[in-house]
Amino acid sequence: MGHAPVIPILILAAGSSTRMRGADKLMEDVGGEPLIRLQVKRATASGHPVFVALPHLDHPRAAAISDLDASLLIVPEAAEGMSGTMRGAVAQLPGATFMMILGDLVDLQTSDIDAILDAHHQHPNHLIWRGATMDGQPGHPIIFDGSLRPEFNKLHGDGGGETLVKPLRHKTHLTKLPGHRARLDLDTPEDWAAWRKNNPRTGG
Repeated sequence: MGHAPVIPILILAAGSSTRMRGADKLMEDVGGEPLIRLQVKRATASGHPVFVALPHLDHPRAAAISDLDASLLIVPEAAEGMSGTMRGAVAQLPGATFMMILGDLVDLQTSDIDAILDAHHQHPNHLIWRGATMDGQPGHPIIFDGSLRPEFNKLHGDGGGETLVKPLRHKTHLTKLPGHRARLDLDTPEDWAAWRKNNPRTGG
């Protein structure tokens, strides 16, 4: 199969965390550091270049990762919602044959990123490769074939990339990741409180 390609990893961190009622989910403490910082560290540990979509350069999230090896992408389209974030951020990614997108999921590990990168290498005859829960529900991380990049220009609303991936289920390779971490999204203060209760060592 030859050498594995360099795949840019895009971390979506430009949302407004509206359901957090004034708090910022990406700045929530996870084991002593903000979630956004932990995400970037886990992504860079894969050895692939990391890009972080942010709403503006003076955002606290930018300061939290300023010393890490990641490129910041300022995405004003984020004000439109998740689709705007993805549309604006993907347009700024360097040209690549493939790209990976990471949502702001608290439990995703470097090993999960590596698992999807490996699945992409081992099962090349697809257009999308993504993580899934142990019971097969699709989630993150997601690798997209570069031929799909123009489709991101068509995204609108807050549905994110689901309108893009749903019609391509037959061209999608799913890799089951441990537990529910491919989909574990903590969007409210109550979500965070429950997660911390169940994860006292890592929950900050």
